[in-house]
Amino acid sequence: MTLKVISTIRTPLLALGAFALAVSSTATVPALAQSTAAPAPITPFGLPADVKVFDDGNPNERSATAVVNGYVITGTDIEQRVKLITNASQTNVSEEELQRLRAQVLRNLIDETLKIQAAEAQEIGVQKAQIDQTYNQLAAQNFGQNTEAMDTYLESIGSSANALKRQIEGELAWENLIRRNISPFVNVSAEEVTGVLERLEASRGTEEYRLGEIYMSATAENREAVLQNMNRIVEQLQQGGSFVAYARQFSEASTAIQGGDTDFLRLGTLPGPMAEAVQTMQPGQLVGPLAIPGGFTIIYLIDKRQVLMADPRDAVLSLKQISIELPDGVSDADATAAIERFGNYVQTLSGCADAENAMSAIGASVVANPEIQVRQLPEQLQSILLNMQIGQTTPPFGTAEDGVRVLMLCGRDDPEDAGAPTFQSVMNSIEDERINKRAQRYLRDLRNDAYIEYN
Repeated sequence: MTLKVISTIRTPLLALGAFALAVSSTATVPALAQSTAAPAPITPFGLPADVKVFDDGNPNERSATAVVNGYVITGTDIEQRVKLITNASQTNVSEEELQRLRAQVLRNLIDETLKIQAAEAQEIGVQKAQIDQTYNQLAAQNFGQNTEAMDTYLESIGSSANALKRQIEGELAWENLIRRNISPFVNVSAEEVTGVLERLEASRGTEEYRLGEIYMSATAENREAVLQNMNRIVEQLQQGGSFVAYARQFSEASTAIQGGDTDFLRLGTLPGPMAEAVQTMQPGQLVGPLAIPGGFTIIYLIDKRQVLMADPRDAVLSLKQISIELPDGVSDADATAAIERFGNYVQTLSGCADAENAMSAIGASVVANPEIQVRQLPEQLQSILLNMQIGQTTPPFGTAEDGVRVLMLCGRDDPEDAGAPTFQSVMNSIEDERINKRAQRYLRDLRNDAYIEYN
């Protein structure tokens, strides 16, 4: 099993993991001998494109420990956090990928330590009672108030309660820092909010898209390494990895803390490659990595809608399912004939009141669901049902093994037109965006001021 995640007031509190791949940098020194080859392109610091490194060691194979302003991060800390991540990803991880993951986890632990230290230095550190309360909430969510069961579970996967509590402390410390040092200094004027509302009204009916994004910056020097890592992330996601967990652990975008969720965006706000891609995507589709200014991104289309318009998929339907089972071992020809007879029969039904007659006439099963939202149904059926009239049925669907069925539309309550977002919700959205951007800069400052020694 995997643990669920809880949230604080505005932002998700913690991610229990994702398989994250690290972009490692290698130290380089200029070669001593003159080269007779053509001059290489100018690189940062004036380094030549081809250098001789006087060390055969791989910097990613060193002991993965560090001392951050005097606080020791041990190999055990890293391995226990890795277990949280790999368990949440529910995918098989090769030893090569584990090595990259350990490097990324070390970076995450360093950032986490810097946040905790900064909060303590400003006397807004997290109290043990707060950590225990959040841990107990997680236990209640996953194990029915039984914290001992969660302790045992964490130990069974090679992690520990202390590892999870340290992650909780880091998230809470960061929120304390943001509340004191960033949020009070972010201002949004009434004119800005009014302008957003006016632009929304002007764009009524146009498409907007809710995306999940995983962004990584890239330079000319590390571009290929970043691209390789992004491709590995895509492979892991296609094998069932959690997009939200990957984004929280790995994305460099300001949306990382929300699991990569951008909320709804219009095409004009997206870089060209992303705008082109999302127009051809369907909800649930994953695309990437895409090259965009500054790096690469992986995008997942969560949902799409029309600005300030009601979403037809919010309609509530009353449906009846009529289904038949086919005999075990039925031949393809017999199955095709049976499905055709079934389809022809349901077309003779005069409406929902007549559906039960199918039980006696052809031995079908009839199940009613008087209140089901269109978006809860499989994508292939949504458009079919939205174009049906009361009393009509879908084409037969299913398999010979699982049975064949149709859905009959018995009623439909269409959603009301969506109104403009409230003044306060727009203001909150702008504030959150600015807070996230400043928080990223603040974390970079903490890294730059830190004394970190690697072992």
